Amino acid sequence: MTLASSYLRFAPFRKARKRVETLFSLLDDQFMVFCNYAKQQVGLFARIISKVSAMTVLQYINFINNKPIGRIKYALV
Repeated sequence: MTLASSYLRFAPFRKARKRVETLFSLLDDQFMVFCNYAKQQVGLFARIISKVSAMTVLQYINFINNKPIGRIKYALV
């Protein structure tokens, strides 16, 4: 398999891959996964789950109030 044929084979997935990588980058910045103070793996998982849960609740509040769900900073205003 040449480089050109492998490039064309995965061409439809480029947009989806970029979107997923951007999402992970945003969530990493939002949750500060690499800069954590957890002493054990269970503590790290608990912190991440609590942050994801809080994010979901804020998005749901925006959804109920017919606001854009991506603007979580203004969910309680």
